[in-house]
Amino acid sequence: MASDSTSPRRSLDDARQRRLLDAALTVFMRYGYRKTSMDEVARAAQVSRQGLYLHFATKEELFRATLQHTVESSLAAATAALGDSSLRLEARLVRAFDETTGRYVGMMGAGASDLAEVGGELVGPLIARYEGLFLDAVAKVLRASGLVAAYKATGLTARQLADTLHATARGLKYSSTNREAFVAGMTVAVRAMCAPLEEVA
Repeated sequence: MASDSTSPRRSLDDARQRRLLDAALTVFMRYGYRKTSMDEVARAAQVSRQGLYLHFATKEELFRATLQHTVESSLAAATAALGDSSLRLEARLVRAFDETTGRYVGMMGAGASDLAEVGGELVGPLIARYEGLFLDAVAKVLRASGLVAAYKATGLTARQLADTLHATARGLKYSSTNREAFVAGMTVAVRAMCAPLEEVA
């Protein structure tokens, strides 16, 4: 007999909840926390208001679950990209930063300026913890690639290199007009950082 976690019913419920959370993210990113209503999320997810409330009793609960789902999904996709040994280091890094940052370029609406403030209040260190896990994974890949050894004379660590790419990604998130522009900018930054590997080769 199938366990609860692998039953068709559980898979259906999980898929429905993911759809709700993806829709909620789009609405929160467009309108911000305070201006988003449960009705708008229900419409975006194509469910009834009552159907939404069956999953989430309050907007605060929905927001927390949306952030949790978003950071977990991004981290999983980025980690998979970093571990894809069929790709060159540059491509793995660009894809990983695209998964954590680039995918959100252009999603932020004019009314969403309260998200960072409300996010800090409602989920505390959640985002910082996931960012730390992601940057640890980037640093591990940089060490394994031999890039840190190429930078040995400069005294730079793998984590410092990862943090530099992260800062670049955050800057590009706000200055890029679309996701393609973000990827192009990150490609230049990653290529410049990885240049010492080409010299060694």
